Amino acid sequence: MILSTTNNIALKLLAAFFCCICLAACYWAETESNPESLPIDDSMYPYAGLPRIVIETKDFAGIRDRETEIPSHLQIYGEKAPESEVYELTVRGRGNSSFKMPKYGLKLEFKDKVKLFGMPKNRDWALIANYGDKTHLRNYMITRLSEWLGAKYTPRMQFVEVYLNRKYMGLYLLSETIKVAKNRVNIDENDTTFLVEKEDSKKFDPPYVQSDNGYYYHIKSPKNPSPETEQLLLDHINAFENFAMRPYRYNSDEIVDWIDLDDYLLFYWVHEFSKNEDGNFARSVHFTWKKGEPIHFGPLWDFDLAFGNASREQNKAPEEWYIRRYRLNYYLLQNSLIDSAAVDYWKEHRETFKELIDSVPLYRTIIDKAIENEYRRWPVMQNTENWALKDPYGSYDEAVETMIEWMNQRYRWIDNEIGY
Repeated sequence: MILSTTNNIALKLLAAFFCCICLAACYWAETESNPESLPIDDSMYPYAGLPRIVIETKDFAGIRDRETEIPSHLQIYGEKAPESEVYELTVRGRGNSSFKMPKYGLKLEFKDKVKLFGMPKNRDWALIANYGDKTHLRNYMITRLSEWLGAKYTPRMQFVEVYLNRKYMGLYLLSETIKVAKNRVNIDENDTTFLVEKEDSKKFDPPYVQSDNGYYYHIKSPKNPSPETEQLLLDHINAFENFAMRPYRYNSDEIVDWIDLDDYLLFYWVHEFSKNEDGNFARSVHFTWKKGEPIHFGPLWDFDLAFGNASREQNKAPEEWYIRRYRLNYYLLQNSLIDSAAVDYWKEHRETFKELIDSVPLYRTIIDKAIENEYRRWPVMQNTENWALKDPYGSYDEAVETMIEWMNQRYRWIDNEIGY
């Protein structure tokens, strides 16, 4: 009887023990899937006055490509503590050739819409690495200029520092992505309204159409277009290209039936002033079109290869026209109406372009401390081995001052050519 009682007690104790083990396992599993906070070790990279974005992927999986969406958690840190909840999201690589760089961009897709740093709620965001821009300012500066010139939509951006899987990744730009939404590209979502990106023939994303002239156009909206919808867009693009490429065979004012002139002039001058390599109608050129209406160029995107930071030596000088010499831009600027309007646009807005140059010292103060962390993590200031790191600099100051001088020379050259 005593032995039986002892056995019962032992069995109850053993059951309680295993129950505790199971509860603990469940607790840690739940904590891992919904952590209250993510750890951060900033002993080597101290707080630099910018928000810190901390990301952990499931099982610390590496970012392998631009397609695989990896379940992750994200939290925003201030100087000493978290300043947001822990968000659920997926993370994948982003960028074209830039994704192949040691420091690469990330595409974030949150489980639910989130409002970040005062920017309107959305699920889709991008982290731009700017590895090929040793000033880290070019993409940010263009957003200022785009807004000042009155673009219909300019992606909002915020400088941040990023930790990925408990490793410091460096200084990034958190940016809205270019997509159709009420607070982004605000157009209808139907089968006769399009958001399109001109892409490079070496890399293009489906769904896409290829024009008779060999240009590739990625359809960003509508999603999953039908063959009939794709054909509608392709027919219009072919008609537009064929019209634009015979500038001396039509009345100059007919062009306004095809493009919105104000949008095109803003698009043209920002690319021409910055001498942006991608802006020569090669890639990262966006436009919208609604059946029965003109094409609207914009939003502006991807300016790391601008302001003298060219990958090709022949494009580096601040002199000479660039955008107007290439592809579709060449033909459009042969149109006397556009050419005359372009001269007037520069004269009317030249002070705005000058204000951008004068504002560079202010923008660099935003990231001064983070730059110290960035180049401790990625000491590439004198590196010229990467295709996008062509020019060596002795310091960050030299990189910024070189860009400012290039901008001033470009500004004076355009003024002289315009005859201002």
